[in-house]
Amino acid sequence: MFKKAAICFLILCLGVAWAQTWQPSWESLDKRPTPQWWLDAKFGIFIHWGVYSVPAFSKVGQYSEWYWHSLVQGQKEYVDFHRNNYGPGFQYADFVPMFKAELFNPDQWADLFERSGAKYVVLTSKHHEGYTLWQNEQANRSWGRPWNAVETGPCRDLLGDLTTAVRKTSVKMGIYYSLYEWYNPIYHSDVNAFVEQHLFPQFKDVVNKYAPAVIFSDGEWDHPSSTWRSEELLSWLFNESPCKDEVVIDDRWGKDTRHKHGGYYTTEYGSGLADASHPWEECRGIAHSFGYSRMETPDDYQSDQSLLLMLIDIVSRGGNFLLDIGPTADGRIPDIMQERLLRMGSWLKVNGEAIYGAATWKKSCQWSKGKVQEAERGEYKKKYDIIELTVAPKPGMAHKELFFTRKGDTVYAIAPDYPDDQLVIRDVKPSSSTKIRLLGHDKDLKWRLKKGEIVVSLPNLMSTPLRHQHAFAFRITQVAE
Repeated sequence: MFKKAAICFLILCLGVAWAQTWQPSWESLDKRPTPQWWLDAKFGIFIHWGVYSVPAFSKVGQYSEWYWHSLVQGQKEYVDFHRNNYGPGFQYADFVPMFKAELFNPDQWADLFERSGAKYVVLTSKHHEGYTLWQNEQANRSWGRPWNAVETGPCRDLLGDLTTAVRKTSVKMGIYYSLYEWYNPIYHSDVNAFVEQHLFPQFKDVVNKYAPAVIFSDGEWDHPSSTWRSEELLSWLFNESPCKDEVVIDDRWGKDTRHKHGGYYTTEYGSGLADASHPWEECRGIAHSFGYSRMETPDDYQSDQSLLLMLIDIVSRGGNFLLDIGPTADGRIPDIMQERLLRMGSWLKVNGEAIYGAATWKKSCQWSKGKVQEAERGEYKKKYDIIELTVAPKPGMAHKELFFTRKGDTVYAIAPDYPDDQLVIRDVKPSSSTKIRLLGHDKDLKWRLKKGEIVVSLPNLMSTPLRHQHAFAFRITQVAE
């Protein structure tokens, strides 16, 4: 009995000794593995929602959530719109009482996200305007007045209510958090005081209250990570916070950190990175803006086909896709955004096994590339070595390429359209036990080898629901290396 107790005590001591402590240095923090749940998730929903959702205005091609900054900077379109609609004496803070979120139904939102096939959600807990979607004393103190959604505007904990609703589903809940604030008085007078008195306690407040599974940091570009004291903050996050084991972080923690430090690297309105050498995520809106913009027309929105092919392309190269929606000030998700998400979910319900938890395959390829829309995005693309935006096919375009993903010795070949009667798969070596099946179809398909290529006979889908799909995933089992 004594021996058994001694052995158990020794094991316990060794377990404590083996427990990892993450030091406040990038050398240590970068060794923390990105949690597997995020690597398997592949698809998430970004939400930009705040006071900027009231004017909901942007020049087409720009971000509506930057309305205040664009106004202060004197951009003509914004100045004219503001003066003509609200009058010259109307201040940005005057929008706050108009941000009511009276139609916000968090359970309906959460149900939509789950039905979209997304595995995680990232809500703007605080954008660059500094207004928080939860009750926070640092926001009030810095601005000298209530500057949060609980005490003004909606008069409810928007972040907390959505967190509660999402956690009733299979979807994980995360937050976006801006390090800097455009017009915070403390930030502009003394950045070190801002970090000590505002950033640190506010960040810990939101993490301790809501234990997010993802933290998408942003607004880091004014200063290096040493000024933000990001290493110290992340050491606390990984060692002491309530989400220390689950949380995933991005690479936006200082002007020196993008594509160098962090759990995953970020790209924006591009199409991500070329391979899976480090976890990465591409984020973009369904149209041009992250926040809701009333200036965007249906022609500005990506089609469900285009969005789906972006997801497939990104996953085939080892990335995740964070697709943004911009709710209205009264708390509705625009119908066109809901429709796009539900179409994604319909495809993933049938073909998700080729996406979730899938790894890259040596022969994955990109089938079409197009131009990014903004010159400044082109500079971002150049700086961070991002490949160009995947676009939808033109009418009559022939598709000859396939996307590939894999799980063990099973490979998935995903075709952007459905061939007439046969599918030719190159560079995949089958074994004598290989079986091929179209996902959603109830029978294995006949195939043969011809000059080293797999030729698959295809069923007629005209009388099946599969005919409406924008892409077709084929499972190829027992593939030889």
